Amino acid sequence: MISYETFTQIELKTASVVNAERVEGSDKLLRLDVELGTEHRQIVAGIGKKYIPSDLIGKTIVIVANLEPRTLMGLESRGMLLAASDDTGELSIITTLNDIESGAGVG
Repeated sequence: MISYETFTQIELKTASVVNAERVEGSDKLLRLDVELGTEHRQIVAGIGKKYIPSDLIGKTIVIVANLEPRTLMGLESRGMLLAASDDTGELSIITTLNDIESGAGVG
């Protein structure tokens, strides 16, 4: 359990996927270029076994925007996309039902 105060420190925002490609040397990692309002970021995500990179381009996803950057396989990741998974291993990226601008707050 986390406190409400801790939860309010997490910045969830919408991001538009501008480009996506597989990370060389990994069957699991994808490198996503996302637009977050007027800002562009790179996110590295472990969704490569489930998603084809070209299918993600143009999608609006939800990310944790204020996560400390992390380096994965030599690539800096500046955020984390949200996805749901179940006991069967099924994975689904959290997207928006309606069109909404990138950088919109989620909460």
